[in-house]
Amino acid sequence: MEDVCVIGAGSTKYGKLEDSLADITVQSSASAIESAGIEPKEIKAGYISNVFGVADKQVHLGPVVMSNLGIPERPSLSIESACGSGSVSFREAFANVAAGFYDAVLVTGVEKVTHTGTEWTTTYFSYCSDFFYEGQAGASFPGLFASMARAYLAEFGATEEDFAMVAVKNHDNGLLNPKAHLRKKITVDDVMRSPVVASPLKLYDCCPFSDGASSVILCSKKFAQEHGGDYIKVTGSGRGGSPAALQGRERITTIPSTKIAADAAYRMAGITPRDIDFAEVHDCFTIAEVVDSEDLGFFEKGQGYRAARENRTARDGDIPINPSGGLKSKGHPIGATGVGQVVEVYEQLTGKAGQRNLKNVSTGLTHNFGATGASCAVHIFESV
Repeated sequence: MEDVCVIGAGSTKYGKLEDSLADITVQSSASAIESAGIEPKEIKAGYISNVFGVADKQVHLGPVVMSNLGIPERPSLSIESACGSGSVSFREAFANVAAGFYDAVLVTGVEKVTHTGTEWTTTYFSYCSDFFYEGQAGASFPGLFASMARAYLAEFGATEEDFAMVAVKNHDNGLLNPKAHLRKKITVDDVMRSPVVASPLKLYDCCPFSDGASSVILCSKKFAQEHGGDYIKVTGSGRGGSPAALQGRERITTIPSTKIAADAAYRMAGITPRDIDFAEVHDCFTIAEVVDSEDLGFFEKGQGYRAARENRTARDGDIPINPSGGLKSKGHPIGATGVGQVVEVYEQLTGKAGQRNLKNVSTGLTHNFGATGASCAVHIFESV
């Protein structure tokens, strides 16, 4: 298997964007190509993650992007895996480079939905659940994650203020990210006083709907060394699945797909959770980050909320989580989210994160799942 590296990364701002789906995809792709110091013709294939292209009247996005980059003859693959699309796209690209099919590929994730309005956007999102048992029955994603939060509070004795600490920490991180959707400092009291969306989750427990695109260039180690730019190694990759409907799981205070994907990634990398310096995890709701931190092995089950309370996941804590601001503050353009996490890891490990740069980090992890964790991918990266 070929060693695989990330040699360049780029992203648009996340938030409400005016440009078209195709335009923002090309913008982030061109930024990643420039970051890598390569020419578009050196890219051998494209992997494009997008979920709701129909909302902007553009499906089959891959050939459009490759054509606009001046390489229409290059093959492309469009990938949908709900909110986990970006990490699944990255995984497919990783596998093809590792197998030796291509020496350099483009991975781009993108979403544009804010123009459809809250009602339609919420409806689109509901299609990512097990629609017959959940969305069609009126169970929105806030409602489903609220069920997880309520069960967690009852099982482990956490408080709603503990969840609020996650939001406060991620907003603090987002203030340092010029491309974040919500650059706003908040307090625990702000979270607790914000409108209830689905009890016990309040408005500030929830990530926003966002537009945006993120891109990276994946390549073989030989290609990276020949081109002489900054690069990082992909040392671990894992995928896992869970029952599609929340009701089908034995416990709803854990996400099986995360544990499966993480175990596979750790095995491939030959490390343990203790060796991870920082992580970008899927915090679509504050309860998700708490559960993620446990399922990824950073804390024992039922201790994630204590870690949040004790600031152990802050920038200067034991294991910084979501230095980008996470989905909660950076934003959640669902097709782009998993790729955007890789952009953050690349910038952190190459010293290009500006004010966000963490000190003394050499190993980072990304964790991205779809729906309530029905599908998941985890990747591990090391500096060189």
